[in-house]
Amino acid sequence: MPHQYNGMRFLFFALLLFLGQILQAQQDSLPPQKEVDSLKMIVVDSIRTAQKDSTVLDSVSGDAGRLQQFKRKQKQEKKMDSVTIKDYKIVSHHRDTVFLDTTLTIQKEYIYNYIRQDDFELMPFANIGQPYNILGRSFSQESYYPKIGAAAKHANYFEVEDMKYYNVPTPMTELMFKTTLEQGQLLDAMLTFNLSKRFNASIAYKGFRSLGKYRFEQAQAGNFRTTFNYSSQNDRYSLRGHIAAQDLEAQENGGLLNRDQFENDEEGEFEDRFRIDVRYTDANTRILGKRYYLDHKFKFLKGKKDSLNPKPTTLSIGHEFMYETKFYDFTQTSQNDAFGEDPFLVPIEDRARLKTMFNKGTLAFSNKLLGKISGGVGLYNYNYFLNSVVITDEGTIPNKLEGEEIVVNGAYSKTVGPLSLHGDLNYTVSGELTGNSLNVLAKYQINENNTVLGGINLMSRMPDFNYLLYQSEYRNFNWFNANSFEKQQTQNIRFGLDSKKLGFLEAEYSAIDNYTYFASTATQEQIDAGQETAFVQAFQQSNTINHLRVKYTKELRWRKWALANTVLYQEVTQEENVMNLPQLVTRNTLYFSSDVFKKALFLQTGVTFKYFTSYNMNAFNPLLGEFYIQNNEEFGGYPLMDVFINAKVRQTRIYLKAEHLNSIFSEPSYFSAPNYPYRDFVIRFGLVWNFFS
Repeated sequence: MPHQYNGMRFLFFALLLFLGQILQAQQDSLPPQKEVDSLKMIVVDSIRTAQKDSTVLDSVSGDAGRLQQFKRKQKQEKKMDSVTIKDYKIVSHHRDTVFLDTTLTIQKEYIYNYIRQDDFELMPFANIGQPYNILGRSFSQESYYPKIGAAAKHANYFEVEDMKYYNVPTPMTELMFKTTLEQGQLLDAMLTFNLSKRFNASIAYKGFRSLGKYRFEQAQAGNFRTTFNYSSQNDRYSLRGHIAAQDLEAQENGGLLNRDQFENDEEGEFEDRFRIDVRYTDANTRILGKRYYLDHKFKFLKGKKDSLNPKPTTLSIGHEFMYETKFYDFTQTSQNDAFGEDPFLVPIEDRARLKTMFNKGTLAFSNKLLGKISGGVGLYNYNYFLNSVVITDEGTIPNKLEGEEIVVNGAYSKTVGPLSLHGDLNYTVSGELTGNSLNVLAKYQINENNTVLGGINLMSRMPDFNYLLYQSEYRNFNWFNANSFEKQQTQNIRFGLDSKKLGFLEAEYSAIDNYTYFASTATQEQIDAGQETAFVQAFQQSNTINHLRVKYTKELRWRKWALANTVLYQEVTQEENVMNLPQLVTRNTLYFSSDVFKKALFLQTGVTFKYFTSYNMNAFNPLLGEFYIQNNEEFGGYPLMDVFINAKVRQTRIYLKAEHLNSIFSEPSYFSAPNYPYRDFVIRFGLVWNFFS
């Protein structure tokens, strides 16, 4: 493939040219501090100001008031003189606060992707914006309320828990750019600023488009987010909120029509993947969501905080509000046997809608001796509805599920020396969707290098709405299970050890009752005819499923070399194969880091190997936007090798990666799901740039 190597040489020289431009373009007004990667921004030249003002004051000797005013002004300007990167704070939905990190680490390499999260436990499809297959499962952080469904299409959807809030002394911008696959780019731009010291806001937009290498797999999306947070001068009243409007669209091709074109292409006729036949070329999916969120509280009682009393007594009342509308569309211009024969109506236009509104009132008391105690009541209204009522020989299928849930909840947290405790409880007083949840977490810091943690999670709730009720123009995809399905119950216990010398070890054991899943009832003859997806239905497993996972992370360093290792082991005990996962998933990155060009540039380059054992990989159903269980064929057992060259110039991180390099010389047996190949060798580049005003 000489054109690929020519492209690599071109990109390498382009990168060198781009680095030169970056080196010249960077402003000296933002010099970083090497050890903590901070910015020192000179806002006011306090020395010159002092000299100018002192001359004026000398001519008005004896004016004590003006002298005191000058001293206060000089003191304020001195404080403004040293704004560092640690003053740019990012606050999560759970109110965990970190400061802006502009370093270049191997963790930054792992999250530099479409979803901007570490995808170690995920297997991406060939094109950007397509689903991720599941390599690892965890049952400790599941949502208390059911969702609309189409879970495979939500990788790029920002939930309430994904939103971030900011507290910055000056405006800050972050730009993330990355090339996609054929005719498209990925851009995530965010601007945050403060209208006053007490009010911060942000506006962000993430957009992408990618044509893809195969026919009819184009994907595009737009995610608009804006956040705001405010606290009063006396800190008695605080408020935060956000608005999110998101649109995710994708063409669906159903995967390969003839796998021999991909697996047995000895003459290279189908090296251009656009020539490979796909199952259909007229199907589209779309998710559209809008959300409004507000969280505010007022402190009736607020003690004085000082060095002797860092945790004063407080009594506060809070209110949380959320309203969200969402719909999932599947459209197809003509009937296709892959979803069944004789549909009700053509063209196919399936739409599921969900409207939810959540209100929660909370009363919280905090005391140094007792810790923080809170209790409240939540009201959750939902309306899940579809196109129309369906009347069949088996009965009538309604077109909606609506109602409300009344939930009482409480939470407790306390820190006693090296021991930290946190617990929360939800109990449904009225409603059909949820039962209860209990989450307890304890953390003990043995010393500055070692911390142990343990937790228990109990959860009871109904499956997502598309398991309970669904309608389609295709006859096989119409069901009503709300009266027959039971609440899925999960009992989870976990343990962790975080050690600077030994690494991070976490273990989790879960027992799941009434596990709900999708599976196909197609016969072997129907599967051979390409109709397996036409017989996918929702099922519930009555027997208990036991899931064990152990994950270990450790980085070994020697001079400028490092080896980052992540290993996941899983074991599933079940009477029927309804939860299929690889037993072992590993990722090993060998890389080199060093300052170059007289420390003007920080370089990081290396190679990443990812491997997972073969297993009955879940298949994908585009009509539902869900993965379903298949036990006919195993996939996996092949490595994925990426080579990367990353660089950092001041606050700019530059990324260049050759993805799946070993596909050039390995057999084409790499799949993300049955009939959906993983991407071939491709070179992609981009950058993340923070700049300040």
